[in-house]
Amino acid sequence: MEDHNTANLTEPSSPAASVASAEIAAEFAALTVEEKEQRRAEWSQELARVEEEINTLRTVLASKTRHASDLKRKLGITVWKELTDDVNQGVKNIKESTVFQRTESVLKSTGEKTASVFGSITSGISSKLSQMKNSDSMRSIEASVGSAYENVKALSRVIRWRN
Repeated sequence: MEDHNTANLTEPSSPAASVASAEIAAEFAALTVEEKEQRRAEWSQELARVEEEINTLRTVLASKTRHASDLKRKLGITVWKELTDDVNQGVKNIKESTVFQRTESVLKSTGEKTASVFGSITSGISSKLSQMKNSDSMRSIEASVGSAYENVKALSRVIRWRN
């Protein structure tokens, strides 16, 4: 059992804690059996006191929480209102942050530039389509399609007349 407790004393959580743990373990190992027992008894008593204080604080906190809830209920403050207020405050804090404002500025600028680029692309496409529509090739295609449409229409009349 003695080795198990000593092992727990040497579990490092960081390099500094590792050094401190090693020193504590070395000091503890240097104690006599009686001194180790006395130290463990002191720690057990202190642990019991601390746990009792924690339980007392939990009881007091629960009582205060109930009292605060009663007061909020009497004032008409609902959980939903508190949540809404918290969310609104969080959003306000974010919007007021310099990071958000810089990001918003960059996005706005990027959006304006993108709109400008798309506007010029759209304008260019419209101009090209207009040029194509007025070209001799397009007129020739329109004439061919129109002629084909008239031929199909005439053929359709002939087929109906025969039936």
